[in-house]
Amino acid sequence: MSTEQKENLDAILRQSAFPFDSDVSEQRRLLRELISAQPLPADVTVTAAALGGVPTAEITVDRIKPRHVVLYFHGGVYVIGDAFQAAGLASQVGRRTGAKVISVDYRLAPEHPYPAAVDDALAVYEALLRGGTAPSDIAFAGESAGGGLAVVTLVNARDHGLPLPAAAFIMSPYADLTLAGTTMETKREADPLFTPQALRARVADYTSGQDAALGLISPIFADLSGLPPLIIQAGTHEVLLDDAIRLARQAATADVEVILDITPGVPHVFQAYSAILDEAAAALDRAGQLLSARLASAARVSA
Repeated sequence: MSTEQKENLDAILRQSAFPFDSDVSEQRRLLRELISAQPLPADVTVTAAALGGVPTAEITVDRIKPRHVVLYFHGGVYVIGDAFQAAGLASQVGRRTGAKVISVDYRLAPEHPYPAAVDDALAVYEALLRGGTAPSDIAFAGESAGGGLAVVTLVNARDHGLPLPAAAFIMSPYADLTLAGTTMETKREADPLFTPQALRARVADYTSGQDAALGLISPIFADLSGLPPLIIQAGTHEVLLDDAIRLARQAATADVEVILDITPGVPHVFQAYSAILDEAAAALDRAGQLLSARLASAARVSA
């Protein structure tokens, strides 16, 4: 694990600092440019599809016969990103779990504020179940806002009486839109990507007058009882670190099995940089092994 790799990544991110507090349309344009400059591995195929009336991207890896399904929720503070732009990181999760990935193209704010994303996420999961996929063969995964949305969807599915998936893998969750985490300030200088001001500029786009402390907006305030095992990863160089820590504490307090996996010296959603950061590949390997074990265990129980 190389200090030089961490320093190089930090420098790259600071030099190409993304203007998260700029106009939303400009953010979307810049993100498309950034993603298009990073081609997918040659063995990854992405196909447009739909479930429950919601657009999705189906992501498969050559020579891997899918045994399971990962339902994936992309990040982007609920205003940028899409199911296809998340394919690089999502495919790494699918590769390590022997799964087909269904990436959810949920509607974005400010055009479609809360609860649009929440409704879309639940609709896709319901359709997946109706289509005959056993919940024991499903895992959720998500990064940043998508990590928060993955937990929200578990809560929402539970409250709708649906059977829950085997597990969820949550990367750098954006789980408190009140922005009350202590690391908003203590990690401000260390974080090469986000500032509290940049996040604050986007909160109202999504909440649109609703209370940011609602459990289906900020899952750290939700009742997490009855949820399946959670694997939560974060880096110490991110202002959202405290979101991950408090989410894990909330889950543990609710008697949910939770693994909190913190990697020092790395940024928000560091797993996306597995090509240039050893810690990222190692974290994905750990999560893949845990997810695979939970899926195997759930399959045995349901058999």
